Amino acid sequence: GFKVMFQKNGHNHGRCIKSAMKIATDLCAERGVRLTALRSHVLELIWQSHQPVGAYELLDILKSERRNAQPPTIYRALNFLLNLGLIHRIESLNAYVGCDTPHTNHNTQFLICSGCGAAAEISDVRLDKAINALAKDAKFSVNHRSIEVEGQCPNCQVS
Repeated sequence: GFKVMFQKNGHNHGRCIKSAMKIATDLCAERGVRLTALRSHVLELIWQSHQPVGAYELLDILKSERRNAQPPTIYRALNFLLNLGLIHRIESLNAYVGCDTPHTNHNTQFLICSGCGAAAEISDVRLDKAINALAKDAKFSVNHRSIEVEGQCPNCQVS
C-alpha cells in the first residue's frame, strides 16, 4: 500500500497544485494529447482543496469566469482528466478529486472525512487481491470497484 495523507491545517497548498499541474503537463506530452486551457483550469480548480468537488460546483465557477460555460463543456473536461487518471470520481459524493500518481495503474479506495469533507486516496494491493479472490470464488466478473470509507480525519478528531 502507500502512505495515507490527510494534509495538516494550513499546509502550503500552492505546492500541491504546482506539482499536479507539472504531472499533468508531462503526462499529456508523453501520451501525445492536448492539455487545453480549459482542461488545465478544471484540473487546477479540482486541486484547490483536498475536498472532492462536484461538476456543478465547477460549472458555477466557470460560469462566473466565462458566461458561455455549459454542462457538456465541464463533463468533456472531466472525462478527459478521468481517462488520463489525473482525477478520480468519488461515487458516493458524485464528486472529483485529484490524483497525484496518474502514471501508475491502480485501484483506489478513499477515506472521506464527514467533518471537513477532505478525502484521502489509499491503494492497497491486499484489498485488490481479497476482492479478486472472493469474486473468483463466486464466479463473479468484476467490471468496476469503488471503496469509500467515511470517518474523521486527524484534524477533525482534534477539534
